[in-house]
Amino acid sequence: MHMADALIAPAVAGTMYVLSTGAAGVSVKKVREESDESKIPVMGVMGAFVFATQMLNFTIPGTGSSGHLCGGMMLSALLGPYAGFLTMIGVLLVQCLLFADGGLMALGCNVWNMAFYGCFVGALLIWRPIMKKGASRAKIILASILGCVLTLQLGAFSVTLETLISGITELPFSTFVATMQPIHLAIGFVEGLITSAVLIFIYEARPELLWGVGEASEKKEAKLSLKKTIIVLAVAALICGGFVSLYASAFPDGLEWSMEQVAGTSELEAEGTVYETAESIQETTSLLPDYAFPDSEAAVGTSFSGIVGAILVAALSAVFCYVFRFFRKKTETKTA
Repeated sequence: MHMADALIAPAVAGTMYVLSTGAAGVSVKKVREESDESKIPVMGVMGAFVFATQMLNFTIPGTGSSGHLCGGMMLSALLGPYAGFLTMIGVLLVQCLLFADGGLMALGCNVWNMAFYGCFVGALLIWRPIMKKGASRAKIILASILGCVLTLQLGAFSVTLETLISGITELPFSTFVATMQPIHLAIGFVEGLITSAVLIFIYEARPELLWGVGEASEKKEAKLSLKKTIIVLAVAALICGGFVSLYASAFPDGLEWSMEQVAGTSELEAEGTVYETAESIQETTSLLPDYAFPDSEAAVGTSFSGIVGAILVAALSAVFCYVFRFFRKKTETKTA
């Protein structure tokens, strides 16, 4: 659901930047109150993992469309809604600036649509209530599917509202909604299955990494050390981004497919100084546009993009932790 700049008006883009920035500010404040240093490597490796898995478009049978993970539900189930939200911002920022995936002007919309719902609605209204008395495989599957389906429906609906308010006449609201919601229902269900598989692995390997679970789950015996669990996830991210991404579905994603069904094209035009400025900035920063070497269709470009992108997201998460002083152990000041 990475929206392009042409889908929104500057006023809508500015409003969504304000809302997303506000949510980020609250998240920074909340995460700074935590002192769990074990979350630092988890933020990095899971951010890289979500970036890599977003490159793995899967076909939705019988539609000519594809989907990919958003990842907010997965991140918040491990990091909590606030750290998960900030990690998702890192993913979307790298995608936008380095790979021109989603417009720069539309970044506030994309953060809201893809990160806010998954990290806050999914975590607080779905995940935490289900896990309140302890986690289990069945509960993880239920929470993952319900959370991914609901939050992706909310995200898809937000896209249609943003285009409506922006006055995008090529995408009539009623028709666009009737196209977007069903295809993202299917995508959300598949994302839920994938999310549950990853979270069940972590539940078996290091159950204490799951956020919001009861004490019974926290006392479950771990099968892997934290270091080995992090290594497994890191290697999986590199394999997904560097190799499996080569076999991603070539069909358009849910948003592009819906636009083609409604407007006959997935690329709309927009004119104005704001659009031109945003495009100019992205042309400068996007060294690997569309996850490939410029003017090249070589597969090595995709592999390189997947590996570099995953590493950059992990590094950006570490920078977040350092700059905002996350997870520092609180020390009591002594008075003379």
